Amino acid sequence: MKACIIQPYYSFDYTKLDECFEGMMKIIDSCDDSMDLIVWPEYCDIPAATENAEQFYQSIEKYNDAVYKKASETARRCHAIVFANFGFKSESGWRNTTYAFERTGNVVGKYFKAHPAPSEVKTPMQGGNGMDCSYSYNYEKSYTVEIEGIRFGFMTCYDFYMYEEFAALARENVDIIIGCSHQRTDTHDTLETIGKFLCYNTNAYLIRSSVSLGAGSELCGCSMMVNPKGEMLVNMKNDVGLAVCEIDPHAKHYKPAGFRGKPKAHYEYIEEGRRPWLYRPAGSMMIPNEQTLSYPRVCAHRGFSTVAPENSMPAFGAAVALGADEIEFDLWATGDGELVSIHDSSLERVSDGTGNIWDYTLEELKQFDFGCKTAEEFAGLEIITFEDILKKFACTAIFNIHMKIWDMNSSEPQYERIAALLRQYGCEHHCYMMSISDKCLAEFHEIAPDIELCVGWDGEKHDMRWMVDRAIKLGAKKIQLFKPFFNQDSIDYAKSNGIHCNVFWADDPQEACRYVDMGIDTILTNDYLRVSNAVKNHIKNKSVLNSLK
Repeated sequence: MKACIIQPYYSFDYTKLDECFEGMMKIIDSCDDSMDLIVWPEYCDIPAATENAEQFYQSIEKYNDAVYKKASETARRCHAIVFANFGFKSESGWRNTTYAFERTGNVVGKYFKAHPAPSEVKTPMQGGNGMDCSYSYNYEKSYTVEIEGIRFGFMTCYDFYMYEEFAALARENVDIIIGCSHQRTDTHDTLETIGKFLCYNTNAYLIRSSVSLGAGSELCGCSMMVNPKGEMLVNMKNDVGLAVCEIDPHAKHYKPAGFRGKPKAHYEYIEEGRRPWLYRPAGSMMIPNEQTLSYPRVCAHRGFSTVAPENSMPAFGAAVALGADEIEFDLWATGDGELVSIHDSSLERVSDGTGNIWDYTLEELKQFDFGCKTAEEFAGLEIITFEDILKKFACTAIFNIHMKIWDMNSSEPQYERIAALLRQYGCEHHCYMMSISDKCLAEFHEIAPDIELCVGWDGEKHDMRWMVDRAIKLGAKKIQLFKPFFNQDSIDYAKSNGIHCNVFWADDPQEACRYVDMGIDTILTNDYLRVSNAVKNHIKNKSVLNSLK
C-alpha cells in the first residue's frame, strides 16, 4: 500500500487564510492515482490561526463545503482512501471530525475527537470556541473503521497526549492509526517520541498529517509515518508539500514477552502484568467532573436511603448503580480522629450502640451493628470511613460531602487530610464540601482552592439572599437551600450571581419537578429512583414540547 501525507503551510496571520487554503488545495491536487491512502491535517477548513471564536466559525462556514467536496473528489480521482479532518455540524454545534472516504468518494466513517482540547470546550465568553463536545462525556470504546480489510484507529491532536488511550487502541487490534493533527506547541523531538511510542505500544502504523509553521520553526509539523516497531519511515519536519511511502498495513512487530518469553506484541506482554487498580480511577465507571456534569441533577441523600441503611455502602452502591448524578453523605470524626460516615453525632438511631461518635475509636465503633435498625437482612453492617467510600466510589458520582465536624466548628477540622484523601483517589474535581460554617469553608478554601464549596443553611428563615451573599464572599459556587425557607426570588438572585442552587429535599416526584421548573440545579432526595425517573421524564417532555413550538 502506498500511503501519502500532505503538509501545507500554516500561518498565524489570519489575513493569509485564503493564501493558506489555496496552498493546501494545490498540494492536494498534486496527489495521483498511484496512491492508496491519503491523509490530510486537522482543521482543513481553518487553514490559518484564528484570534477568536467569530473568526474560527467564519472560516469553517467559508471552507467547510469546499473541503468536503475536495476530499470526496480526491478519493474518486486518485482511487484512494482519504482521511480528512474538518467540521461536522451536529444538532448541538460543530465537532472536530475526521472523515473516512472510501475510493468511490463516499463517507464510510466519522471520528469525533475523543479528547477535545480546552480551547474547543471553553465557551467564547471563556476565551474558547465552544464546540459541541457533548459526545465526549459518555463511555465509548475506541472508534475504529474497517476499509478493505484494514482496521483504522484514530487520534487527533490533543488525543496524542492521552497515553491511556494507547492501550485502548491496542486492544482494538488496529493496523493503522490516522493522526490528523496540529500540536502547534510541541518540538520536533517531542512529536517524534510520541509517534514512536504510540506505534510500539499499539503494534500499528501511524500515518500523521500536520501543518508546517515555516522553515525556521522547531514546533509543529513533523507529518510522519512510523511502523509498528517504532521506526520512523517518513518525517517531513518543516517541509511543505507531500510525502509518500510504501507500507504493509498488516505487518506486525512481535518480541519476546520478557526474558525467554514467547513472541508477543508489546501491549500483550504489558497486559499480562497490568494492575489498573493501582492507578487513578478511569474508564467507563467515571462520570464527568463537577465543573462539566450538566444540570439539573438528582442527589441521593445519604445514598439510596429508602432501600438500604443511610450512609452505608449498600445505599451508595444502589444509588451509583442506578446512575445517580450525586450522592450526599455526612462525616464525623471518631475519638481517634478517623473520618466516618454517619448523619447524627449520636449512635442510637442508626445502630445498636449508644453515646456519641467521638466517645469511641474506629475499632470500637466497628463492634456496633449499623444495619439492624433498618432491616434484618442488613444486620451486621459496620460503620464506614471516608476512605472506604473513596476506594469504592471515587469518580462514579459527584460527592456532596457534608462535613458535620465543620458545622460544629471542630478544633481539629482535618482540612489537609481531607484534601489529601480526595487527591489520593483522584476525586478532587468530583466533589464539593458542604457546611453551615463559613469560617471552616474559608479555611478549607485556603488549603484546597481547587475543591468546590457549598454554603449550607444556617437557620436564617427570612432572607435566603443572605446565603448567596455568603457564597459570593467565600468564592463558593453553590448554596444548599432548605425548604420551605426559599422562593423564586432567592433562586433568581443566586443565578444572577452565577451560583448553583441545591435544595434539601424532595421525596415527592411532583414537588421535585416543580423545583426543576423554578431553576433548582440539584435536588436532594431519599427516594432516589422514583424522583430521578420523574425528573428525567419531566425534562424529556419539556424538551419535546419546546421542539414543537
